[in-house]
Amino acid sequence: MSAALSVAVVLGFSSGSAAADSWFSGDWYLQVGAAGFRAPKFEGAKGHIFSASPLISLGRAGSQVRFTSRNDNMSFSLLDVGTLRAGPVGKIVWGRSSGDAELKGLDSVKWGAEAGVFAEVYPTDWLRIRGEVRRGFRSHSGVVTDVFVDAFQDVTPTVRISGGPRLQVGSAKYLDAYYGVTPAESARSGLRPYKSDTSLSAVGVGGEIKWRTTDAITTSAFGEYRRLMGSARDSSLVRQRGSANQLMLGVSATYRFDFTM
Repeated sequence: MSAALSVAVVLGFSSGSAAADSWFSGDWYLQVGAAGFRAPKFEGAKGHIFSASPLISLGRAGSQVRFTSRNDNMSFSLLDVGTLRAGPVGKIVWGRSSGDAELKGLDSVKWGAEAGVFAEVYPTDWLRIRGEVRRGFRSHSGVVTDVFVDAFQDVTPTVRISGGPRLQVGSAKYLDAYYGVTPAESARSGLRPYKSDTSLSAVGVGGEIKWRTTDAITTSAFGEYRRLMGSARDSSLVRQRGSANQLMLGVSATYRFDFTM
């Protein structure tokens, strides 16, 4: 897994007299920082590398978003009725080079993007369920669906713990981009030819401890374990050179700027 760009955009809408003003007027915040983590070298890899990624979060101050996760991709809430939020979502997808020894002979995966819709619901004050359905562009032309369930609890006024199960379903075109092996690639790499089918591709669990160190600074430690399933697990790349067990551990820190427009 190469260094990922994680960008979460959470935008709310004010009510009452503020509705008469322009859409962007009011109090906003910008959160910037970075995360460092140890993760698989690529999807399905056995070996790990240390990577870093920037973190950016933009939102309207006072919005009623109860919980955000590092798994959330950049999204814009068009529907916000308290316990239900929904709207468009996007993700930047970095490429995969064939220069790695385990990937020798395979075609590279281009960088690209995924775009789709998200919805999240709060069945209780301490539980959030979020789903994203995204279609790939350039890197792949398939569809991927992610579901995240997080229970969260403030153990002190400044410390929050959260965690829960994760699930991913990938279409054949999505899984083929990362786990498929064509006959030509097989001849070059020595891997058995393999063609993916639409399937449940991963299940797992993730968690985070978040500490609001000061009013402006927030730090966290996080971890996530995923078990590849279906066509991802059965790929010759995973069986011959990789692992179905995918583990990531990391830390992050962000600084918040408040401003008015």
